[in-house]
Amino acid sequence: MVAGPAVGDAVTRARRLPGLAVGLHLDLVDGLPALPRTEVPDLVGGDGRFDRNMTRAGFRFFFLPRVRRQLAMEIRAQFDAFRATGLRLDHVNAHKHMHVHPTIARMIIDIGRDYRMAAVRVPFEPVEPLRAAFPEEHYAAPFYRPWIGRLRGRLRAAGLLVNDNVFGLAWSGGFDETRLLRLIPHLPDGISEIYLHPASKSSAVLEAAMPGYRRAEEFAALLNPAVKGRLAEFGVTLASYGDFQSAGARM
Repeated sequence: MVAGPAVGDAVTRARRLPGLAVGLHLDLVDGLPALPRTEVPDLVGGDGRFDRNMTRAGFRFFFLPRVRRQLAMEIRAQFDAFRATGLRLDHVNAHKHMHVHPTIARMIIDIGRDYRMAAVRVPFEPVEPLRAAFPEEHYAAPFYRPWIGRLRGRLRAAGLLVNDNVFGLAWSGGFDETRLLRLIPHLPDGISEIYLHPASKSSAVLEAAMPGYRRAEEFAALLNPAVKGRLAEFGVTLASYGDFQSAGARM
């Protein structure tokens, strides 16, 4: 999140870890713009923040030309801000998966070409592995699944690398060690992105943004040797989007 309050610290840490694959997490709802609010007045409220209501924002993105113009400006500004860090752009996604929105998807594809964007996350979480790993729980396919299929087709048509699956949606904020260990044996073939929200400690900012998230437990899960052993046991290879790009994969 290039306009986030801790971006400077994040970039400093990333520069110390040249092997870390860093993506651009475009924020167009419930956050701060990269541009001055005077340049995107139709995207922000009186507090200078994007609209928290994703449905309302989505309708405005689709139907209002002046809003679309400012939206394109803001997306480009966030790509510019990422490029200014000097970090390699590994992949792109959007906060709260707003790139499923057709207007945003089109703009990301068009603008991303100017920044050598090569990979984009598709937020498709299949329910079958979840049901197999946790038969005692109920998982239903999301209502926006048809839009995810359209996004995947659009990205592939643009020659971009995409993942086959993503895991972390159903358990957002609670992807602890138990869930991770039980999921690994049921990972499907192909490229699966597993994402968490880890942190070694909490803060007022994190609690306000993500109340109730068990960040320390997710952090501990990632460091647990048992997780590494389970990955090896089931032949799961850890890689970044950039690794697949280097190998010439196109999924």
